[in-house]
Amino acid sequence: MAAALAILGLAFRHALAAVVQTGPGVRVSADGTVQMPAMSVPVSEFLSPAARAYLAQHLRSMQDPAQLQQVAGVPVLLRGYLNRQRVLFPVAKTDTRIAGVHVQIYRPLGRGDPANAHRVLIDLHGGGFSGCWPACAELESRPIAALGRIEVISIDYREAPQSRFPAASEDVALVYRKLLESHRPGSIGIYGCSAGGMLTGMALAWFQAHGLPAPGAAGVLCAGLASSRSAQFGGDATYVALPLGEARPAPGPDSRTHFMPVAASYFAGVDPHNPLVSPADSLPVLARFPPTLIVTGTRGFEFSNAVYTHTRLVDAGVDAELHVWEGLFHGFFYNPDVPESMDCYRVIARFFERRLS
Repeated sequence: MAAALAILGLAFRHALAAVVQTGPGVRVSADGTVQMPAMSVPVSEFLSPAARAYLAQHLRSMQDPAQLQQVAGVPVLLRGYLNRQRVLFPVAKTDTRIAGVHVQIYRPLGRGDPANAHRVLIDLHGGGFSGCWPACAELESRPIAALGRIEVISIDYREAPQSRFPAASEDVALVYRKLLESHRPGSIGIYGCSAGGMLTGMALAWFQAHGLPAPGAAGVLCAGLASSRSAQFGGDATYVALPLGEARPAPGPDSRTHFMPVAASYFAGVDPHNPLVSPADSLPVLARFPPTLIVTGTRGFEFSNAVYTHTRLVDAGVDAELHVWEGLFHGFFYNPDVPESMDCYRVIARFFERRLS
């Protein structure tokens, strides 16, 4: 047996050496850093035809600074998706305040689902803690309200540069506390994308710290909840998914920071390992989370952090679901004309339908 294992080990080393020899230009440092030559990466073969065209257009748009500008809280890049959603998902929208906090409420037209009569969802919009209200709020709320036949309240929480942490968490807690006067905790869901996904986790930790009961379910979309020294969400995704999904190079060693550059001012002076900021850094905090849905894509720069967050939630004993869309990028589901986006809407709506009391 020993001789056989020795022969097998020798064969494996020869095979490994052969693999290395057939990959010219690939170098591995002593610490495991891999240096790769330039390569061409095609669009994933598993995407629908519509998604392939969508990804190609997105990558071209990311090269155009004009597409990234915001006009009255609506990024030029997202304007067409917003107009299209309004056609596909008609809802009743109300602009109002709850507990003094500005919100927009999205309600399904006609008779809603009777099972949702006493349920409500809170949406926390994306935008790097520095913008995209009301565009991102509507893009995240409208399809879920229409398809899920449920009321969605999107919160216009305070952002940088005017405000700093924990202003957004405070605003979410004010609205949540008010909703608790008319709803059971288990009938309230909370979710958000990107910065809103981060804020979802931060809000759950904030509720714990201030004696508020956990809601019935949560959705962390296009985000992760762990601190990272990367200028994005960290992990392999910074070097693989970011270039493939956003057509931007990975940040160099001199640009390393605990927070995404656009969000850095909101978190100025904050300990990135504070569980109120990065709840995935604390298993005791995570252990008190409600059932949690995580949504990401293999080209989303949050991919690694989202996967790691799911692992941490499972370690903490939380009922957590991870849904990953192949070949798609950060916030891909804003475009409703892509089949993968419709699939994502249904996953979100059904998750809350199953989890809320």
